[in-house]
Amino acid sequence: MRTTMRRTLAVLAVPAAAAIALAGCTAGGTENNNGSGDSSTLSLGMTADLTGGWDVVDQPPYQGWGVEAVYDNLVRCMPGGGLEPAAAESFEISDDRRSFTAVLRDGMEYSDGSAVDAASVQASFEVIKETASDRYGDITFDVPDEKTITITWPDPQPLMELRVCLPWIASTEYLASENRAAAPVGSGPYTLDQGASTSGSIYSLVKNPDFWNADAYPYERLELRVLADETASLNALKTGQIDGTIITAGSYEEAENAGLNISSSGTGLTMLHLTDRLGEKIPALGNVDVRRAMNMVLDKQSIVDSLYDGHAEPIWQPFQKGHEAYIEDLEEPYPYDVEKAKQLMADAGFEDGFTFTVPTMEGQAWTVMLPYVKQQLAELNITVEETALSGPDAIAELLSGDYPVPLWTVGGISSLEDASIHILPTGFWNVSHQSDPTVEALWQQILTADDEQRVELQQELNQYVIDQAWFVPILSPDNLYASGDGVTVDEISDPFGLHPRLIDFK
Repeated sequence: MRTTMRRTLAVLAVPAAAAIALAGCTAGGTENNNGSGDSSTLSLGMTADLTGGWDVVDQPPYQGWGVEAVYDNLVRCMPGGGLEPAAAESFEISDDRRSFTAVLRDGMEYSDGSAVDAASVQASFEVIKETASDRYGDITFDVPDEKTITITWPDPQPLMELRVCLPWIASTEYLASENRAAAPVGSGPYTLDQGASTSGSIYSLVKNPDFWNADAYPYERLELRVLADETASLNALKTGQIDGTIITAGSYEEAENAGLNISSSGTGLTMLHLTDRLGEKIPALGNVDVRRAMNMVLDKQSIVDSLYDGHAEPIWQPFQKGHEAYIEDLEEPYPYDVEKAKQLMADAGFEDGFTFTVPTMEGQAWTVMLPYVKQQLAELNITVEETALSGPDAIAELLSGDYPVPLWTVGGISSLEDASIHILPTGFWNVSHQSDPTVEALWQQILTADDEQRVELQQELNQYVIDQAWFVPILSPDNLYASGDGVTVDEISDPFGLHPRLIDFK
């Protein structure tokens, strides 16, 4: 049966490659602004346009170079969960992990000439309450002077580092604007050159010499080119039109043969999130045997072998290797078995199946596996429809709960973070926001446990979620980034391991 499935996967891979090639033909007329070999300009290809334009609120980290260029953070997230100074030259977390105090650098300004002060930092944290009330809704502020701010939560924050390092800061006047997406007003290492930019095509930025860490950014100009298909993006890199771009496993060999530099990081989990665990919108998902059947009908190893050329590994738990909740030596709980999966569906009374819609967005590498996922779930009479999300409201739509079974690659800095955003009812990836008394009891114990107990409790939470089949974990992909001659990426400092940060390009 496994051999037959691999043949099926090989057939499914052909239309995907053909579609990319056809898209590459339509995008082949890209001008070469960097053809002079100007080493003072860094030109990067983006597989998707800016999500939400330049709005400082709720910017996703994936390919967020534009926002990273024009805005600064209060402190900088680091791999492993640590913090480094950014706009704040010094900071302190209170012993009870309820308060964070930051002291800002002197002399910093936003691009509108206003000062980077404590009032603007407060306004920057206030505005994210609109979309992240579960994490910031009850915070209070103490601003004793224009350079000092203390942010306080009502309860201890085990994820304090993440809470304070993710928000971007911007000028108070800009944050009060009704059209924040149109143009940025930040204090980052670059400023937008609107006259040289075309929305949806190319964004041109100029180095900000007054940025506090300007020496860490060696390029005088930054160009972000939207090249929505991988063939066009890779061709642009091979011909010197751009200096770097994200690639997928299917392009690894071509990039390697072309002599390109390839950086790899392996974080992230590609999973179906079965968030309607109570069956409120999709009654079948309220049955644990249906959720288990959905796990058993996917041949994950064949996906890795046939679609990812080995640049991924199959997974069967919703936490990453190396994290505290990860269970070592866990045997695969739902081995690939189509016939047993069908029997589970019949026993549950859902042998006729059901339909759900998967939201997609441009530039997501996991879409290469979607035809296979659809075909295999069809073995259980489950129909998977697709809807493409785009524009400034795409992220809000994705997380709205209208699509209770998203397929996405996710993963954070720690298992505490993953639990908070994927499993807890307040988590934004738990898009149906359904509660579970066992989860809530375990979480309260985790918050007050000592180090050894916390690890045990997190693994108990993981096992419970696995037993309930709240996810269909599929694979952990390698995140691949290719760059050309004259550009080096010695390390990827992105805490999520998605791709290099701007500061990583040398």
